[in-house]
Amino acid sequence: MTCAVSPIARRLEAVRDRTLSLVAPLADEWITRTPDPIMSPPAWDLAHIAAYEERWLVTRLCDAPPLHPDLQATYDAFATPRAVRGGIRILDGRESREYLGAVRARALEVLAQADVSGDGPALTANGFVWDMVAQHEAQHDETLLQTLQMMPSGAYSPDAGALPPGAAGAGRPDPVDIPGGMMVMGAPEGRGALDCERPAHSVEVAPFRLDRHPVTIGRHLDFIADGGYDDDRLWSAAGRRWRRGSGARAPLHWHPDGAAGWTRTAFGRTASVDPGEILCHISFFEAEAHARWAGGRLPTEAEWEVAARHDPLSPHDAWAPWGDATHEGRANLGQSSFRPAPAGAYPHGAAPSGCAQMLGDVWEWTSTEFDAYPGFRAFPYREYAAPFFRDGYRVLRGGAWATQAIAARTTFRNWDHPGRRQIFAGLRVAWDAP
Repeated sequence: MTCAVSPIARRLEAVRDRTLSLVAPLADEWITRTPDPIMSPPAWDLAHIAAYEERWLVTRLCDAPPLHPDLQATYDAFATPRAVRGGIRILDGRESREYLGAVRARALEVLAQADVSGDGPALTANGFVWDMVAQHEAQHDETLLQTLQMMPSGAYSPDAGALPPGAAGAGRPDPVDIPGGMMVMGAPEGRGALDCERPAHSVEVAPFRLDRHPVTIGRHLDFIADGGYDDDRLWSAAGRRWRRGSGARAPLHWHPDGAAGWTRTAFGRTASVDPGEILCHISFFEAEAHARWAGGRLPTEAEWEVAARHDPLSPHDAWAPWGDATHEGRANLGQSSFRPAPAGAYPHGAAPSGCAQMLGDVWEWTSTEFDAYPGFRAFPYREYAAPFFRDGYRVLRGGAWATQAIAARTTFRNWDHPGRRQIFAGLRVAWDAP
């Protein structure tokens, strides 16, 4: 295996190790079941990861037949939507793990003979397709965590890693002045970015203000205490319809404690909410209402990116707000904490703008509807992003504690339905410049 190929293999193996470690604590009876029809059985995700890798790293690159030709439609996310995955024949936990292992062995054989130089076809140049597959698996690991979060008590009990303490006063609103101007948004080709992040292009952003930290639980408790869930003035028409239909009175997984407080159930454990922790599991509509209550609004996608980038003027900017260094000690990424950190926990991860904790902890809702960038070209397949453009999905930025570093960067674009709450999402308030 050449020097260029070895780092690619290590990235693939690191993500695979994480996949297997995430499902290891899961009770066997739940591997083929789902706690909610909006999610897939964990075994479906495992075999889907294998099928996607097989398609791109084996079948596509060396024209080898799939190991389970009769199950290709089963593990196609469009052909088999989530609502039906819990009621059809799928590979069980053992079979899914065997499929993962068999595909990986074949994929590494192909990789050992591959040309990953920058001079080859676009699919393989600079290892693009292998990075795409690793990112896909990391993204499904996050989806798995959404499912595991919803499991009943006793079904899944992981060991959570320690988090650094927050900073005194970091939970309060702390607007940072962002000067605006012309900036580069998006990523160039050749950096592992996916198609919806490309191409890099110039946009003009008006001056604005952005909260130094994401909103904390304590601030949302104030929103609740002030009648925020009942004040129609704070909610859009769509938000009011969502609130009435969902019956939401607090973030997902929260429950009244019987003493005018709240508890949260997370991965089988129930405890009182921590006011200093960054808020998670809210919908776009809740985020929008909270921002209005705070006298502000949600940032646009472009505003979020200009505040997060290490160098907003460079199309070849670093991957993170702090530069190209590792995220260790700078952000709550990597799927090990199983919860957001307190506000102020990562001062060394701040962007030059002064905004902190912009990668990790929680995805942050923006006001922007998901759409293509100017000059967008679907690559290497249309189904990753293009079907979701201009269909009401809202852009989320920043990554969460449940995001692996390989799938987190200042240009990365996530999106979801505005009413979804199982995702690890919170908000950061923006204000117009005075």
